[in-house]
Amino acid sequence: MEKAIEVKNFVKEYGNFRAVNNISFEVNEGEIFGLIGPNGAGKTTTLRVISTLLQIASGSVKIFNRDVIKESASVRKLISYLPEEAGVYKNLSGKSYLDFIAGFYSTDRKGKTIMIEKGIEIAQLGKRINDKASSYSKGMARRLLVARALMVEPKLAILDEPTVGLDVVNSQEIRKIIKDFAKKGTTILLSSHNMLEVELLCDRIALINEGVIIEIGTSQELKNKYNTSNIEKVFLEAIK
Repeated sequence: MEKAIEVKNFVKEYGNFRAVNNISFEVNEGEIFGLIGPNGAGKTTTLRVISTLLQIASGSVKIFNRDVIKESASVRKLISYLPEEAGVYKNLSGKSYLDFIAGFYSTDRKGKTIMIEKGIEIAQLGKRINDKASSYSKGMARRLLVARALMVEPKLAILDEPTVGLDVVNSQEIRKIIKDFAKKGTTILLSSHNMLEVELLCDRIALINEGVIIEIGTSQELKNKYNTSNIEKVFLEAIK
């Protein structure tokens, strides 16, 4: 099976501050892989590097065997990135927003139409897709954003805190969308500080703290190793 992501001895610094310190991990094609840890642990920095948005101090990062620095243009054709702070253009309807985004990915009218239809299907907003985004709840807006990231059918979808700020019902709906899409073959890399969510969603997880990966494995493997009942307890034990 091809490696979707290969990170080797990756270091990222901001001046004298080392945000990510010599981390290495791999993600298999078709896997849902979670990068979890507290705020400021280095999750978002790692995702931004993988998304070709930041340079690295040392090490290497490859996406489907393409270097994110030397072959960034090629990498961008394979990925879709949803930042935690992403927002919707509130003066556009949900459908118009998807149409706007689709224009960046397809110049072919038929291809663009198919992409928009896929986005509408993923968002599951019903008739509200025609309403202005300014009238959407947080959950509706986030579903639209997840649809925007997935409708382009990337080989790798990178989702930073995909359910941030949402209630239980909306979080469950977005987790279902992500799982359903992964079943179709898309590799998913996501970050979260919600350890229960990642435990429910991911095939494997990496625990990161203070810029260092401290554990990698399935949730069951890690719970067995630390003899705990959930990943939150695993994390607390691992950082002792």
